[in-house]
Amino acid sequence: MGKGQIKLQEKTAIILGATGLTGGNLLQMLLKDERYIKIRLFSRSSIGFTHPKLEEHIVDLLDLETYKTNFLADEVFCCIGTTKAKTPDTEMYKRIDFGIPVSAAKISRINGIETFLVISAMGANSKSGVNYNRIKGEMEEAVLKCGIPNTYILQPSLIGGKREEQRMGEWLAKQFMKILNFVLVGPLEKFRSIDPEVIAGAMVWLANNSYDQVKIQSDEIKKIYHSHFNTSVTN
Repeated sequence: MGKGQIKLQEKTAIILGATGLTGGNLLQMLLKDERYIKIRLFSRSSIGFTHPKLEEHIVDLLDLETYKTNFLADEVFCCIGTTKAKTPDTEMYKRIDFGIPVSAAKISRINGIETFLVISAMGANSKSGVNYNRIKGEMEEAVLKCGIPNTYILQPSLIGGKREEQRMGEWLAKQFMKILNFVLVGPLEKFRSIDPEVIAGAMVWLANNSYDQVKIQSDEIKKIYHSHFNTSVTN
């Protein structure tokens, strides 16, 4: 695991997807982190509270290009993602899971932002016959083509935690994974479910340190988090 020196202090960060599970955890971490003096949120709805560090932009995320003059920061954290159940229309699904991260990366490159972190998924592969995995893989390739110097793509397995909206299929999958986690050991450990706080913590660490991998799988995300946040491995 590569380690580097802490980078620029008094930084500004952009979060896309702060109203989601992982994005919400990430936001709370950055608000408490003294290295960050401003957190710019680009969301379709308000998070519902104010803070001296916060700057909210309520926007159409499918048209980020319109807001590029305000898209200024040291780092961008992209926590955007949907599901087939929530977005059954294939075209809209791709506009969200592919279009938003890629648009954010392109604007970041134009605006000179040198650190870009995006949540993808385990199994992402542009050649996959599974639509979800293929779109994630295509997104990863397009983001990397933007050439942002410090790009990190996180590939978590099923993300745990409780969402505000109820998704029965996802809930059942999480209950099954809680049982399955006990037998997923050794090389299979990367398939264990992962907590949103763990992903968020790893993102913060990666944004402030050098690392020798661009694509980081679920088990490595956990190692980063538990190595630097003084907490025990729980899943």
